[in-house]
This record gives sequence, C-alpha cells and structure tokens, in this order.
Amino acid sequence: MKLTVVGGGSTYTPELVDGFARLRDTLPIEELVLVDPAADRLELVGGLSRRIFARQGHPGRIVTTGDLDRGVEGADAVLLQLRVGGQAARERDETWPLECGCVGQETTGAGGLAKALRTVPVVLDIAERVRRTNPDAWIIDFTNPVGIVTRALLRAGHRAVGLCNVAIGLQRRFAAHLGVAPAEVHLDHVGLNHLTWETGVRLGGPSGEDVLSKLLADHGDTIAADLRLPRPVLDRLGVVPSYYLRYYYAHDEVVRELGAKPSRAAEVAAMERELLEMYADPALDEKPALLARRGGAFYSEAAVDLAASLLGDGGSPYQVVNTLNGGTLPFLPSDAVIEVPAAVGPDGAAPLPVPTVDPLYAGLMANVTAYEDLALDAALRGGRDRVFRALLAHPLIGQYEYAEALTDRLLAHNREHLAWV
Repeated sequence: MKLTVVGGGSTYTPELVDGFARLRDTLPIEELVLVDPAADRLELVGGLSRRIFARQGHPGRIVTTGDLDRGVEGADAVLLQLRVGGQAARERDETWPLECGCVGQETTGAGGLAKALRTVPVVLDIAERVRRTNPDAWIIDFTNPVGIVTRALLRAGHRAVGLCNVAIGLQRRFAAHLGVAPAEVHLDHVGLNHLTWETGVRLGGPSGEDVLSKLLADHGDTIAADLRLPRPVLDRLGVVPSYYLRYYYAHDEVVRELGAKPSRAAEVAAMERELLEMYADPALDEKPALLARRGGAFYSEAAVDLAASLLGDGGSPYQVVNTLNGGTLPFLPSDAVIEVPAAVGPDGAAPLPVPTVDPLYAGLMANVTAYEDLALDAALRGGRDRVFRALLAHPLIGQYEYAEALTDRLLAHNREHLAWV
C-alpha cells in the first residue's frame, strides 16, 4: 500500500507518522511519500519520520520529494494537508478582519473565505494530477476550509472524502468523562465542517443508549469550560456545540479577545520554529510533547481509520466525515457537503440517517451553506463582486459596509495568490 501526504513538510506530519506507526495493523503502509516544495522543512520532517518508523519497528519505507507527480504516482490514497501562503497568510487572515470589527479566524468568516480562494484552485490542480496518474486513488482532504474544499473536489468528480478532528476529539473527551473506551462512544454529530452540534452521545453504536443528558448533568461545567461558553447556554441548548460555534454565539466577545492578544498564527509560527529545531536533532525519534500544542489532536487516528475503511483493509464501521448531503438533511441542497456519521467503505461514505434537526441549528446550517455556495463560486471563477456577495451572505458579516471593506482588504492581502486579481 502506498499513501502520499501532500504538505508532508508540515511540522504536524510527525503526529500523523506516529499514528501510522502505532496503527500499522489497521493500515499496513508499505510506502509513505511526503510531498512538499519546502525542501529544508521536508528534509527535517522526513528524517524524524523515518526515525519514528524505526523506533516503533515499522517496516515501511518513507520517501520525501518536491515532485508532486512522482509523489502521487501509484498512490492508493492521497492525503491533503497544505496551507497555501503558509503561516504568513494565516497571520493576515486573522488580523485584517478585526480592523472591520469582524472575527479574524483562518476557517471562519472573512479569513476563511480568503483561505478558500487561495486553496481551492491549488487543490483542484493537485487532484487532476492525481487522477491522471491514478484515477482510482482516494483523496482525503484535511485542508481547511474542509467543507468548501471537499465540495470543490466532489463537484469536479474526484473520489474524495473530507476529514476534521473535531468529532474524534469530542469522542475522546466524552469517553474519558464516561469511563469507557472511545470505540464505545458514538456521536450524533450533525452540521457542516466547523459548524456542528452533538445532539446525542450513544454507547455501543448508532442505536445505543443516549447518555448526553447525563453527560451534561455530570460534566457540564468541564465541557462548557472546554468550549469557553457559559454552562447555562449548554443547559438551554441541551446539546454540545463545537468550539467553533463560539464565533457565532459570542461574536463580539471573541472580537474583543482577539484584538487584545497576539494572533494564533503568531503563536503557531513561533512553535513551528522551535519544533523544526527539535526535528533537526538526529537523536530525536519520537514526536515531541510540544507538538500536542500545535493543534489537530487525534488527526492521525482519524486519518488511519478513514484510509483503512476506504482502502478496504479495516477501520471503524462508522466515522464522522465530510461528504455529499444527498437527502440526508432535506433542508440543504443535495450537493451540499455535510459533516455527519457515515458508513465508510471502498465505495465511499454513505451518511447515516439523521433525526429531525432543530430549526435553531438548521437555519444556521442553511445560511452557511448558502455562503459556501457563493464562496466556491468566487474561488472557481474569481471577481470582486463574487467575493463581496460571499462576504455579505456570511452570518458573521451580513452588512454591506463590512462586506465592502472586507472585500478591499481581502484582495489587497491576497493578490499574489489570486490569478484573477
């Protein structure tokens, strides 16, 4: 089995490699290819990755290359984890929206649109090159904004599934609260990428006992603190929103907080410099503890699970993924990409039935889906008016003065990445 990681020079790759090494019985990789144009980073990450495999006794071969076509040739699955523009672009995404009184975040709001505009054309080019060399390969997208990017891939006819670590992170936390193994916890997880709610927490599988109310009663204070939301909000909702919902439920509070401290991008950039210094140590043969603060917890385990199921070699029967809606959520278009539990196998991901969704969540999902339609149109066809329309449609913006000012700033900060500007 050959698996290729595009963006393999990321400082987070050793976490992924550690998962591949630990879970080799689930996903028996013979060749792992790390592709990245940043040769210096790739050499450091690749060296540590080989040492991790050696330490854990993994027999697979790790190859590093800056040649995308060579890297994806013959791959059974290609995992995308790229960041167009790097941390410098992320820094801008997180700062210029604040100048207009809007949330500055890399996947949500105006910053998320900027990332989509930079990313979608690049990802589609990569996917076309994968299809030319191996049309049967699966593409696993971990590149944000996952919902929009996955929708672009599926619309273009690629064999693609989107992956996010929010659900597996909550599953692990809930399992710890309940004192059970993570595999025993099934989430009634519904929404769009980075816009999801846990409407049930079941033990044993999709039809198991729902213990969400008990979980909230016994551990609501801890869960609320993790989400940085008041406990009474969780009690009134009766569900657990993802931490991204704080950008909607406490928008103005978040804007004030973000404006009063260094950006997350600046923190990550400093962390990456320290990590790369660690990776250069030839004695290091395991992922450093600092990597846990980098983000993406449990990403490696989710990626192994998904790849194993798609390639027919194992994996959990049900996984939370980003895939086509079809008729799963009847209030959304059939070609929308939703994030829900699905049965995953060699033919792809089939969403499980979802109970009727409360209008409180359905309305916001429909609004953000409409924004994603416009965002994808802007990413594919360009044009200032399309960017403005997408910003105006976003529920975190929604005022024409904000949309105008944000459009100007988005274009000014992204000219080098947008061919049509």
